Amino acid sequence: MNYLDYMQMTKSQQIAYKVKSFFQGIPGAIKMLGSVIVFFFKKIFTFIGNGFKGYGQRFIRGDIGTKLSYIIMGMGNIFHGQIMKGIIFLAVQCGYIYYMATFGIKWLSLFYCNNVYIPDENIIQDGVLGAVATQKIEDELGFETTIFGDNSMHVLLFGVLSILITIAFIAVYVVNTKSAYNTQLVKAEGKKNIGFITEMKMFLDERFHVTMLVIPVVGLLMFTVLPIVFTIFIAFTNYDQSHQAPGKLFWWVGLQNFADVFYANPLKSQTFFKILVWTLVWAVFATFTNYIGGIILALLINKKGIKFKALWRTVFVVTAAVPQFVTLLLMRLLLGDDGSLNLMMGWHVRWLTDPMMARIVVIVVNMWVGIPYTMLISSGLLMNIPEDLYESARIDGANAVQQFTKITFPYIFFVTTPYLITTFVGNINNFNLIYLLTGGGPNSSDYYQSGQTDLLVTWLYKLTVDTSDFNLAAVIGIIVFLICSIGSLITFNMSKASKNEEEFS
Repeated sequence: MNYLDYMQMTKSQQIAYKVKSFFQGIPGAIKMLGSVIVFFFKKIFTFIGNGFKGYGQRFIRGDIGTKLSYIIMGMGNIFHGQIMKGIIFLAVQCGYIYYMATFGIKWLSLFYCNNVYIPDENIIQDGVLGAVATQKIEDELGFETTIFGDNSMHVLLFGVLSILITIAFIAVYVVNTKSAYNTQLVKAEGKKNIGFITEMKMFLDERFHVTMLVIPVVGLLMFTVLPIVFTIFIAFTNYDQSHQAPGKLFWWVGLQNFADVFYANPLKSQTFFKILVWTLVWAVFATFTNYIGGIILALLINKKGIKFKALWRTVFVVTAAVPQFVTLLLMRLLLGDDGSLNLMMGWHVRWLTDPMMARIVVIVVNMWVGIPYTMLISSGLLMNIPEDLYESARIDGANAVQQFTKITFPYIFFVTTPYLITTFVGNINNFNLIYLLTGGGPNSSDYYQSGQTDLLVTWLYKLTVDTSDFNLAAVIGIIVFLICSIGSLITFNMSKASKNEEEFS
């Protein structure tokens, strides 16, 4: 459909068209996400392939020093005059061998054990993270002794760590072979290889970007990549409240946890879909009530003839200046069944314990704490809209409503689309407001370890902290990531901010 056909539609038709376009865009967004993932792994495998490119040729064409570097790291550099660099490569190899011999091999050997006896369940299990279960044995006098076995949590954590360290070592090993062959070529040309001190100085000059990236990359691997990989692995185990380390072993269960969430376990799947629907409803209302409310408030304050504009902005920003958790805790005290509001008014309204009322209350309270932020952003944008546009519109006979729908709102929406998307994703993961205001309640027997105002993220928290269902929590975390990424891709690619990045029209 072209622009002219769209503009000839009525408002209801335009809304219906956008809703239809959104749902039609879901397969495309999923495909795009899949393409991004495929592209990511393609880049990784291409990078690995480029790293090993010429691996065999270097060995065939290499001299004795280069060939030795394939067995003993650093020998090629030492042989060709780069002694200190060669010693560093050799130290890396010795360190890796020592690590694996004294630590890594032990945990990797326990990563997938078969024919393990599980005494509490009296079964022989395959795919266990650990070979020996903790047992309690009674002696002849009836005294009970606990003999501790393997800790599945440690097996998983240190096993993943050992795998990542092995991958890093392989990368250094390949660099070592390349470096050995390059030094051979330089020596064959009758030139002297660069010295260690000179090369170190280069990391403070033309390679300074590498120096600056080392610490962030190491931190990223340790505090982001390792926990993410660890969490993904947990989603494929039965690490729940019945299989808690170190007292009990847990094992790999494949896709069983995902099946439980979607269809296999009626209580869990029912809870998941109910919470998913409420999470999306909440995110839509929480995002757009704040967005539209902030724009309207900014328009009212910036309207010509309004006095003390700075004062009004300050008054409304006070709610943002107060820490959010303080506001939410005060609201919880105010709106409780025996709270100040009911006592003062003589009411008996179940603001936070009636399911429907509690959901309405969290949306309204979110407007109280969220509208000022949108108001500030919108106020700045309103001041930047050229006055010529409004003058031209008035000359053409446009009224205030038409000026807002044709000039003001399109301009604000064009600029704030990325902000709107991040706000929507943030509301899907809005832990503070739900947890501090209602605690996810009111609780219901129809829900598995959750309440009727719980979002997926607060349910995830309860599964982790309250009931120790880590496997189910990991599955929910993966699903939340997919929802946020797919939703962000759809909305951003449908927006003018994506299609017309260079200009506003």
